[in-house]
Amino acid sequence: MRHINRAALTAAALFALGGGAITAAPAAQAVVPFPSIGWQQHNCDFDGNGYDDVLIGAPGATVGGAKGAGYVSVQYSSSNGLSTTRKSVLHQNTAGVPGAAEAGDGFGRAVASGDLDDDGYDDAIVGIPGEDLAGLSDAGGAVVFWGSPSGLHGSDSSWLQDTGGPRSGANFGLAVEAARYFAPDPADPDADPRDSVAVLENDSLLFFTDTPATARRLTAANPGVRARDLSPTDDGFAFRSLSHGNYNEDSWADLAVSGVTTGAQPGIGITRVLHGAPAADALGDGGAFEGGPAAVSGDFNHDGQDDLAIGDTGTGSPLGGAVSVYLGRGDLSGLDRTPAQTWTQDSPGVPGTAEAGDRWGAELSAGDTDGDGRPDLAIGAPGEDVGSVVDAGAVWTLRGAPGGLTAGGARSFDQNSAGIPGTAEKSDQWGGQVRLIDADHDGRAGLLVAAPGENSGNGFVWVIPASSSGLVARGSWTYDGARLGAPATGARFGAAIDE
Repeated sequence: MRHINRAALTAAALFALGGGAITAAPAAQAVVPFPSIGWQQHNCDFDGNGYDDVLIGAPGATVGGAKGAGYVSVQYSSSNGLSTTRKSVLHQNTAGVPGAAEAGDGFGRAVASGDLDDDGYDDAIVGIPGEDLAGLSDAGGAVVFWGSPSGLHGSDSSWLQDTGGPRSGANFGLAVEAARYFAPDPADPDADPRDSVAVLENDSLLFFTDTPATARRLTAANPGVRARDLSPTDDGFAFRSLSHGNYNEDSWADLAVSGVTTGAQPGIGITRVLHGAPAADALGDGGAFEGGPAAVSGDFNHDGQDDLAIGDTGTGSPLGGAVSVYLGRGDLSGLDRTPAQTWTQDSPGVPGTAEAGDRWGAELSAGDTDGDGRPDLAIGAPGEDVGSVVDAGAVWTLRGAPGGLTAGGARSFDQNSAGIPGTAEKSDQWGGQVRLIDADHDGRAGLLVAAPGENSGNGFVWVIPASSSGLVARGSWTYDGARLGAPATGARFGAAIDE
């Protein structure tokens, strides 16, 4: 049995200082910028044409002979949807990108996007947790690529690290997330509604923000948060992932920080919420919630306020994994601490059967797949066995309804499903990443499904189209790094997809 200490933490107890800075040249002004606050605001339009683009990490790729150096790909969308021809491939050997491709860097293990300089072009943040700095192994770093009318380029990219001092094994860039957590200038919180960046190390959460006075120079925002201060137990906490939403109906994004316990009871999934505020040093405690390390936001009960879905695949989770939905209370208090719904593969109406090792809920994404105005939930289970094929992986969708998610119309897909290209194979990990995206802006979100283990670790991504009845296998297609003109062997293409 899991025991979680839900005692509230004071804001003062949450925070300890972290630091860093990045620099680059300014960019031209675009159309109407907006900050990322709620779940519907996906700031991932890097070329400013009004269509969401796709940022994918391939952290295992060999670049310039360096195995595991990694790269990211950017696919630019239009009214025709997702493109594999208009794209960028970026890594540390790209001209202008700080550093150099080195073995084991893991460039692209984590990716995120947001409008960091309030110019209307969204920017990309790429985590490099395996980067060695000053002779220190796996100290970690990150690169910011600034959006422009022609998308992302190495020539105006910038370096980010913990200038409090690189530490061996810190893995700075383990996870990244961008949103409007606080104002760059607390004295004028309504000015410059730009996004700020949250970056995880193994034991620290650091915040960085830009200011008009120092264009494209992200500086450390006091505070940073130490893992021990967010731990719901006395045994410690290891960070794993980040997600944001607006759970308390104010003007600031809230941050869901997921991880697992360490110490005497290791591996228990926990998610801690921090409430945004006008000033960085006023971020508040939004509570601790069972489950992790996957989380995603969505207005699942369609009341106008964000809710939080948490995938529970850690120690002591229900057989095979589970997903719990915590609803916003409709006021400044944030999320209800008791889940309104908990789903497993054994829930009535959900296809399949819960089995040990499925990792059902290891990946989550929210989006409207049928155009009814309600978010649906995609659930990845990379450990699902398909027939006798071990860890082939599979994906489910639960439909949105007026009162919340429903199993009515629930669907599951795997590589042996009719209409899905390919064949289920051992350790493909199909569903290792999922993302619902409305690339052509028609009001319906299709699904990207990654199998980082496909073809002995090369990695592939599947595109499953949407319809008025939700996702359909017919018309699905697939691609890998090679189709984008990038290295393919061992790339683990799709190991990270920006939500």
